[in-house]
Amino acid sequence: MNRGAERGRPRPLWAIRARGGGSRAQSGQDARAPDSWPAGVLALLVFGLVATSAPRLSGASFDELFQQGNQAYAAGGFEQAAIAFREAIAVSPASGALHNLGNAEWQLGRVGPALLAWERAQWLDPYSANTRANLRFARKSAQLDAPDLAWYEICSRWLPVDTWAWLAGISLWTAIAAMMLPGIIRWRKADWQQGLAAAGFAVFLLTVPAMIGVHSRSRLGVVRSRETPLLLTPTPDAQVLTKLPAGEMARLERKRGDYVYIRSGNDAAGWVHRSQYSRICEL
Repeated sequence: MNRGAERGRPRPLWAIRARGGGSRAQSGQDARAPDSWPAGVLALLVFGLVATSAPRLSGASFDELFQQGNQAYAAGGFEQAAIAFREAIAVSPASGALHNLGNAEWQLGRVGPALLAWERAQWLDPYSANTRANLRFARKSAQLDAPDLAWYEICSRWLPVDTWAWLAGISLWTAIAAMMLPGIIRWRKADWQQGLAAAGFAVFLLTVPAMIGVHSRSRLGVVRSRETPLLLTPTPDAQVLTKLPAGEMARLERKRGDYVYIRSGNDAAGWVHRSQYSRICEL
């Protein structure tokens, strides 16, 4: 971590410009209906497109909000910076905005939201050395333990979560195509086709543990509030088993109403209110 972080002030990644907007592009597509469509269906489709695109057109763009957050952070307006970064993430979740949101939350003394933002940034971009350094620094300062991960969960952090899905799909369909296409189009099978099929299946099998690890890590979350009561039953007047510190990592096991059953790293298990716990994959 840089010198600013060692003094308790993690600095933002000023150069990050993450782009999202996949849904924005889809909402702007020209969807012309055939003449045979009923008028009611066409009207409903047009209304949905207008309603979807209207908030985006009236609000600031991701880059504008990101820049506003950076400027507010540099001026010491950490609350304004946190608001701007949250709005930018609402437009398009990006690791850079999440990283800087964690910096702003940390400066405001909100340990739980800061670690949650950094964990979410690492979920999207496992290569960020600055995010890893901030997480180590914050956990050391707050005397929190890093989550215990199984070997397949560690493997799943080698690549971004979306990359594993793409790699599994491409390798599997490449292997299937190499096996099936020669017979369909009446080509003579060659050695390179069999080798390609074997390689495709091998890559797919290697991605399976990582995909399991991604699914398992998706149940990890962060305790947001200080002294969060861990309850015996999912009721407001339940017995308090212990109290969890802000920033504690815990696994979600089940839900019931407004409560979730979690298990922390020190094997403490119980119910907490939904508002006091958030999963890192829920961006």
